[in-house]
Amino acid sequence: MDDLREKWLAAVAGAGDEAALEAVRVAALGKKGEISAQMRELGRMTPEERKEAGPRLNALKDEINAAIAAKKTALADAALEERLRTEWLDVTLPARPQRMGTVHPIAQVTEEVTAIFADLGFSVAEGPQVESDWHNFDALNIPGHHPARAEMDTFYMARPEGDTRPPHVLRTHTSPVQIRSMEAAGAPLRVICPGRVYRADYDQTHTPMFHQVEGLAIDRDISMANLKWVLEEFVKAFFEVDAVELRFRASHFPFTEPSAEVDIRCSWQGGTLKVGEGDDWLEILGSGMVHPKVLAAGNIDPAAWQGFAFGMGIDRIAMLKYGIPDLRAFFESDLRWLRHYGFASLDVPTLHRGLSR
Repeated sequence: MDDLREKWLAAVAGAGDEAALEAVRVAALGKKGEISAQMRELGRMTPEERKEAGPRLNALKDEINAAIAAKKTALADAALEERLRTEWLDVTLPARPQRMGTVHPIAQVTEEVTAIFADLGFSVAEGPQVESDWHNFDALNIPGHHPARAEMDTFYMARPEGDTRPPHVLRTHTSPVQIRSMEAAGAPLRVICPGRVYRADYDQTHTPMFHQVEGLAIDRDISMANLKWVLEEFVKAFFEVDAVELRFRASHFPFTEPSAEVDIRCSWQGGTLKVGEGDDWLEILGSGMVHPKVLAAGNIDPAAWQGFAFGMGIDRIAMLKYGIPDLRAFFESDLRWLRHYGFASLDVPTLHRGLSR
């Protein structure tokens, strides 16, 4: 008995892990174990021998079981200690940054544009997306035969049968907000009008619904020089460059006279847009002096007041600034795309600390 006790207590003490300990338990106390075999020998003994050997074997079995349980606890404690040592965390270290939601590039760029023009003294104006035919076309000096009024370009709202009034439309630009702003506030006036607009088109650079921002400034002595300065300041701030060169090209819009397309000097080195340098020119927006008929439609006397207006696609300038190749991806609700191109929800664009951090 003493030899068995010393043998198996030493085996238990020498087990290095739970698997080795289990092997010791099976060899000693399993069905074919050495101590179990000794227990089976009790049946061949005389009553006197059995009376002496039985209690000693039971005591040995209990001692080995207790030693195994103690060793198992010790191994578990050692494993936990090792895990705590390797997974130790210094709680005094700064927290790991974690993104709390993702801001869509369209929302981000809209906030950037708003921040820039707010610094230039422009307020934000909004209007309905379902517009009257008069606000969307007539008040903006767009004649009835203009191609923009064709059903292949404009979404017209259904009318009850027999209704002869002009139909409402899904606004094709945010210019109607300028008319409503003039009607509501009069002159002088400085507003930008961001929002959704709708046109019947769909390809890599066009979608049936997209986003636009237009600006309007009305005062007594406003000129194209003021327009050029405002646009230069906007482009420098938006693309975060120190200098920019703008070029006006004569164009035609029914609601401005004179009208001009605006190009910026840039380069496309390695497929990356760099604004303010290089030998290429990139058209980014349309602009001009507000047509007298448009001022009159907004209840402003064109003989006493004048102003400039401009408009650009938010989606397009977002693509240019952040290298997004396909406009359609903006509206596909792909979370992988949003995680790649999106922005942290708490990084609100401000001019003093940078628009896009």
